[in-house]
Amino acid sequence: MIPYGRQDITQADIDAVVSVLESDFLTQGPVVPRFEETVAAHVGAKHALAVNSATSALHIACIALGVGAGDLLWTSPITFVASANCGLYCGAEVDFVDIDSSTYNLCPKALEAKLLSAEKAGRLPKVVVAVHLCGQPCDMASIHALGQRFGFKIIEDASHAIGGKYRNEFIGNCRYSDITVLSFHPVKIITTAEGGMALTNNDALAARMALLRSHGITRDVSLMTHDSDGPWYYQQVDLGFNYRMTELQAALGVSQMQRLDTYVARRHELAKQYDTFLKDLPLVTPWQHPDSYSGLHLYVIRLQLEQVGKTHREIFEALRAQGIGVNLHYIPVHTQPYYEQMGFKKGDFPAAEQYYAEAISLPMYQTLPDAQQDEVVDALKKVLIG
Repeated sequence: MIPYGRQDITQADIDAVVSVLESDFLTQGPVVPRFEETVAAHVGAKHALAVNSATSALHIACIALGVGAGDLLWTSPITFVASANCGLYCGAEVDFVDIDSSTYNLCPKALEAKLLSAEKAGRLPKVVVAVHLCGQPCDMASIHALGQRFGFKIIEDASHAIGGKYRNEFIGNCRYSDITVLSFHPVKIITTAEGGMALTNNDALAARMALLRSHGITRDVSLMTHDSDGPWYYQQVDLGFNYRMTELQAALGVSQMQRLDTYVARRHELAKQYDTFLKDLPLVTPWQHPDSYSGLHLYVIRLQLEQVGKTHREIFEALRAQGIGVNLHYIPVHTQPYYEQMGFKKGDFPAAEQYYAEAISLPMYQTLPDAQQDEVVDALKKVLIG
């Protein structure tokens, strides 16, 4: 089976992890800060906070921004559930903004219309989570301008997007957001096995997230409520979590970062080849906004089902039967049973639902050989046109 995504682990990665295993620190040592500094320097952010998952990063980002009971968090319905769940973890309510039918990201026009209605109702969001689906950045300048106008904070969920650029600057520099979140899951562009990161240019947000990721405990005497009892002393000054990244994960991340630009460049080669090979088939290939240089975590096609004479499921299963490990990113969050219990229903976000009815993610990863990409294309042709 050719998977839709997979990690690339080299001998250099293995050696980096082994060096940590042979060191004095498996956790809370010097390698996590080195990884943070490496990513922050690459993307151009002031602060980077490594954690055990992007979900954890989203959670502490929301807390640091003051999200709580009575607040609203808005995001795209086409995302993994974590982009919405982070608001619920804080006791907030969650709502969605429909997608742009070309980029599949949160639509700024739909956002503005929803904000105008919310302003009249006195129910503006505290935070908007802008998800860079497939690695292509949202229209962040427009979203940022709306944030300034309506007073909401912005989290970029860039779990798919490390190595990508917006307006010729690396995603993650937080020029248009308060916090950017990255994921290092094995199917992402680089991996730390599991792991995530929160980036920000705000000193106070960085300090709060650093505290929250480690139980709310500090050894910084300037944060303590009274004098230290001695060199062993620490205080819990907030309610935090065990969201720390290990030294082993960070060592893998530092090693993988050395190949990030090469990985993304290879993904662009594969995408261009797909664009060429698939142009005459009854499907829509991904459109890239001229302001963006996508990380290309995913390559999503949309089937023109009226021309094929087969159902979405039939095509998906036929590709799987031929050994092509296609997937679907994502099921609209508002159609999940947990969210339906909150009152969401099918028909609420029609562009997202239409996308879901037609989308298939093709294999896309930096070590995909051209020969296997040819197999994917041949399988698609066989299924779609015989």
